[in-house]
Amino acid sequence: MDLQLAPADLAFREEVRAFLDEYLTEDLRAAGAARTGSFCDLAPTAKWHATLHRKGWVAPDWPVEHGGTGWTTTQRHIFASECASAGAPGIHSFGIRMCGPVIIGFGTPEQQAYYLPRILSGEHRWCQGYSEPGSGSDLASLQTRAQPDGDDYVVNGTKIWTSLAHQATHIFCLVRTDLEAKPQRGISFLLIDRNTPGLTMRPIMNISGEHEFNQVFFDDVRVPKSQRIGAENEGWTVAKYLLEFERGGNYANGLWARLKWVQDLASMHAAEDAGFGRKLAQVEIDITAVEMQEHRVVSARALGESPGAAASMLKLQGNVLTQRLDELAIEALGPQASHDGREAAVAMGRYLYDRAVTILGGTSEIQRNIMARAMLGI
Repeated sequence: MDLQLAPADLAFREEVRAFLDEYLTEDLRAAGAARTGSFCDLAPTAKWHATLHRKGWVAPDWPVEHGGTGWTTTQRHIFASECASAGAPGIHSFGIRMCGPVIIGFGTPEQQAYYLPRILSGEHRWCQGYSEPGSGSDLASLQTRAQPDGDDYVVNGTKIWTSLAHQATHIFCLVRTDLEAKPQRGISFLLIDRNTPGLTMRPIMNISGEHEFNQVFFDDVRVPKSQRIGAENEGWTVAKYLLEFERGGNYANGLWARLKWVQDLASMHAAEDAGFGRKLAQVEIDITAVEMQEHRVVSARALGESPGAAASMLKLQGNVLTQRLDELAIEALGPQASHDGREAAVAMGRYLYDRAVTILGGTSEIQRNIMARAMLGI
């Protein structure tokens, strides 16, 4: 594994940095800095999406023929890293990172022609309808039912913890289309317009006081069969493919930025304390280990290899370190953490929100099981 960037990649990094310097405006940087959860408010997110779309950089992982950039694996990693380091606010990623790749991989030409341009432009914003009140980690036990009726399905049931459903225009859902089949064999993958009659939502406020989650209800919602992705009862295969895009990712640069933020808080609020300094030094060592693992994953992908359980390893360690940095931020602020003010609001908001990062997208226990099975053979 060569950690040195090739001259072409160094030139590309300078191009990305110049772009960010020009187009990452102060309001966008402020939105990124104030972000407490995984997502910013819709306005800065939509503005940044539109900026990237005009540049042709909004979907780096997509094939060129569908609007992707044609970048190498290393260039995609550089771009994600530089955006994280610069404090970009992010985009509404369910369409770009999850639904779009699924439509590319499993959709019909007609579905691709209709949905993909609208995802790229930001006209369509997506949310994910997977979890249900009784089906989270055991997703195959889901009960939302889609009953065939002519050219349509009639959908009844509910989804919960649906992130940003209130901002979305569409939802991609796993639904049960065969009650008699084995759990994984009786599931289909549907694309549903959020304005379809019978679809309603209830907001769920999280512990940090933000409206990110929702419960979505389906009461005799009619969905054309033409909006099914893949074959009927084969949605589990589609869902597993989508999860490859949800897990893993670029953690190290976000962790470095979070560490710098904690160090700045400590310099302003915390007294000189050798014990606190040792905690920061240990986190720095751990982030370096994550960064080295990311380089391994990038090298594997550049060679056409699957990262395998390394994606679970990155998610696990990245999320654990995120929570540790949140705790250190509160410790750095000391009594100031309970006071009014922007610093305390951001620190406490992140601390409360990030209690969930070791649960969402597959719990830490699930990631450990994946690693034990794939890497240790147990």
